[in-house]
Amino acid sequence: MPAQVSETFVLRTYPYREADLIVSFFTRDQGKLRGIARRARRPKNTFGSGLERLSQVRMAYFLRENSELANLSGCELIESQFGLQSDYGCSLALDYFTEVTDQLMPPHEPNEKFFRLLRATLAVLRSGGSMWSAVDYFTLWSVRLTGVLPELRVSRETGEIVEEMFVKGLADLTPRDWTKSTLSGLRRSLIRAMEQHVERRFLTVPLLESL
Repeated sequence: MPAQVSETFVLRTYPYREADLIVSFFTRDQGKLRGIARRARRPKNTFGSGLERLSQVRMAYFLRENSELANLSGCELIESQFGLQSDYGCSLALDYFTEVTDQLMPPHEPNEKFFRLLRATLAVLRSGGSMWSAVDYFTLWSVRLTGVLPELRVSRETGEIVEEMFVKGLADLTPRDWTKSTLSGLRRSLIRAMEQHVERRFLTVPLLESL
C-alpha cells in the first residue's frame, strides 16, 4: 500500500519502546491522527527536526483501515516554530495552541478551516505580531469552528472586537490599544459564555436521558 502524504502540524510526541515515538499530528485532509515514528529517538533518523512542537511538515505515513496508529515513514519540514521558543510568552502561546488543538479536534475528522486558523496564527507570531492578539484571535475562532461557542452577550467594545475578528484575518484587524482592561474584558466575556454553555449541556443531557 502506497504511503499517504499530508500537510501536517505535529502536536505531541510520547516515548515508545526503546527508540520509537508515538506522534499526535493534525493533518489538513485527514484530521487528527496518531502514529508510530520508528527509530525517531536515535541520532540518525528520517524525521530530523520535523517532530518538534507545531512543526509544519509533509508527513508520509501508512494507515490501515480500522487501525488506531499509523506507521510514519518520514517527513519534510515546511515551517519550524523554533525561532518563537526563545520568547517565553510565545513559547507559552505555542503550548496553548497545541493543547487546544489536541483537545478540541476529534480523531479522523478533517477540519481545514481549523488547520488554516492554526497556520495563519503561527505566521503572525513569526512576523512579530502581538502575542496576546494572536491568542485571543485563535481562542475565539477555535471555539467557533468546533461548535463550542454560543451566542455572545458582551459589552459594545468587546462585541465590536469579536465581530471584526469573524470577518477579517488577524493581520487585517484594526490597530487597537490592547490595554489590560480591554483584554481582560474580552477574556472574561468569552470564558463566562463558554462556561454557561458547558453548564447547560451538562444539565440538558441528564434531563434528556430521564425522558
